Amino acid sequence: MKLNYLAFAIPFFVLLIYIEYAITKKKKLSGFELHSVIANLSVGIAERLLDVFVATIFYFVFDTLQKKYGIFHITPTPLLWVLLLIFTDFIWYWYHRLAHEINILWAVHIVHHQSEDYNFTVSARITVLQAFLRGGFWCVLPIIGFPAPMIVGMLLVHGLYPFFIHTKLIGKLGILEYLIVTPSHHRVHHASNEQYLDKNYGDVLIIWDKLFGTFQKEEEDTEIVYGLTKPLNTYDFLWQHFHYFIEIIVAVSKQKTLKDKIKTVFGRPDTLDPNARKEAEKIFNVKQTQRVIEKPLNTYVKWQIGLLLAALFGFILIEKNVSAVFSTVFTLFTVLTLINCGAIMEHKRWVFNIEFARAFLLTLIPVYYFNYQTIIVILLVAVTFILARYKYLERQYLSLVYSKQ
Repeated sequence: MKLNYLAFAIPFFVLLIYIEYAITKKKKLSGFELHSVIANLSVGIAERLLDVFVATIFYFVFDTLQKKYGIFHITPTPLLWVLLLIFTDFIWYWYHRLAHEINILWAVHIVHHQSEDYNFTVSARITVLQAFLRGGFWCVLPIIGFPAPMIVGMLLVHGLYPFFIHTKLIGKLGILEYLIVTPSHHRVHHASNEQYLDKNYGDVLIIWDKLFGTFQKEEEDTEIVYGLTKPLNTYDFLWQHFHYFIEIIVAVSKQKTLKDKIKTVFGRPDTLDPNARKEAEKIFNVKQTQRVIEKPLNTYVKWQIGLLLAALFGFILIEKNVSAVFSTVFTLFTVLTLINCGAIMEHKRWVFNIEFARAFLLTLIPVYYFNYQTIIVILLVAVTFILARYKYLERQYLSLVYSKQ
């Protein structure tokens, strides 16, 4: 059996998150609200799962580009690894900067900035759409001539470092502040304070920001406010991912000329119609939820996320040995579970519909693998019973889930 040992990154990072949480609580610091933690982890779970497929696609793309169009034929040497790091970080800087300056790119990246807390879990707020987008930027590397194994190896290392800069526990780091992106630099990047907006785009090296005029140091006398300048105020998993795309569509629909529509799509986020958010929320009946921190996190949500992390570890570990059908069902089940958790945190009544869909998905596994007529008959009877008693079961479910927090 072929195992994917990258799966062990999941328990490693969960342990680090717990350590950070424990230290934060011991020092009685703010910035670790559990509802926000679940929202952050939910985005990360979806990205890690879908990245299993994305990574395979981009390996093929990098390999094809290098073999067919590579300008040079590069072989790994210590110097070329260093050069690859510099190129990778330089491309990241420009991808990251453009993702803040162009609406359609900001729609992909905005999810990373929605959290109003700042801790290790914020590093998980990377969507699979962002993975696709930045992968497209990195396609220049194989064209230069770097082979796919080198690129993928570097991206793993390059993607590991940012996890450690999403924290408030580490102060300024002396001379390192002049060379690399530190937690202090990145706290500035995640701030919504006006003086800190659109600063410090670097991922590993801070030199790009200093070269291109986007550097801002963290001021000791300024309290940082994290999150968006216009907070989203919802735990809705799907809305967090797609709200800005819808806002762009709403804004574009109001433009009369093709030129103005294009300018809206590729314009700066600060020029987008400020009323687009309200109109988008009205269209999809999305209600903002003001966080009630004194409410404990729903126990059912805790269990679901905990079990999902364990299942994700197992799936990634053996993903090379499972069928396409199992992968598809597991992916759909995971996404439905994440939608379910966000809805429960907002006390939505339609979560029972999600539970029914999840249960139906789970029944597909034994039917597919065993195909016993008896199993199919039992499942049909169960589904018929549930549909007949749907309203009653819904009331019982909601009473059970929302009775205790």
